[in-house]
Amino acid sequence: MTRLGVLVSGQGSNLRALYAAIQAGRVPATVALVGADREAPALTWAREQGLATFLADARALGRAAFEESLGRALDAAQVEALVLAGFLRVLSPALVARYPDRILNVHPSLLPAFPGLDAIGQALAHGVRVTGVTVHLVSAELDAGPIVLQEPVAVDPAEGRAAVEARVHAVEHRLLPEAVRLLCEGRIRTRGRIVDIVEG
Repeated sequence: MTRLGVLVSGQGSNLRALYAAIQAGRVPATVALVGADREAPALTWAREQGLATFLADARALGRAAFEESLGRALDAAQVEALVLAGFLRVLSPALVARYPDRILNVHPSLLPAFPGLDAIGQALAHGVRVTGVTVHLVSAELDAGPIVLQEPVAVDPAEGRAAVEARVHAVEHRLLPEAVRLLCEGRIRTRGRIVDIVEG
């Protein structure tokens, strides 16, 4: 069972989806620590489940001090891999290097299109007909690591943002646990920017 650290900043729907998949036996992992850079509903939910949590105000501490504190907490929890589930901070190269090819991030677009914040808003502003979800390995560059899984989501120009967001989130809630399962089963192999999924 892989010991996961899950980093959050917001509502925590991806954390809940991942935890449900673990509890159902679909992902061979345990959530060893839920970490946050601010008070958030996701952290409240994690505490309610009895999960170990870490909180530090990254804006007040600054990046270096925040990551030093986070690193100590991850070490204490014996975390083996990280999952960024709506975590709104870019990890430093030093922290990424501690978990080579062992950090997954879920992003609400078909990367490399629309990296960074508010990807759904960016996509709608560009009038796209198709957006989607990407789960990728985290590198030192923003939303630029090797792609593990992707799935498109159609966009109807007549519908509102809420409808698009709901469909994107539904895909996230399926793709992230699946990617974590592949990682925990040792089935992700990288060749530069290319990811090969090894048959189980």
